[in-house]
Amino acid sequence: MSDNENDWVEDAKQELSGMAKEGMHHPSTKPVLTGAAIGAVAGALLPVVSLPLGLVAGAGFAFYHRIKK
Repeated sequence: MSDNENDWVEDAKQELSGMAKEGMHHPSTKPVLTGAAIGAVAGALLPVVSLPLGLVAGAGFAFYHRIKK
């Protein structure tokens, strides 16, 4: 892996660890949960996407945008 990929992976690990330790008090928790909720609603409304897939996709998208900053 390149240094850029290692930095991204390390940032993701730190962010997940912080979210797990601090729970709702961590600044990334609420945006990720909001993304999960939006994805779940989209998954419920769209015929091709299921609710769990939409939930995971929404949470992943929000998480990615949080650590990309």
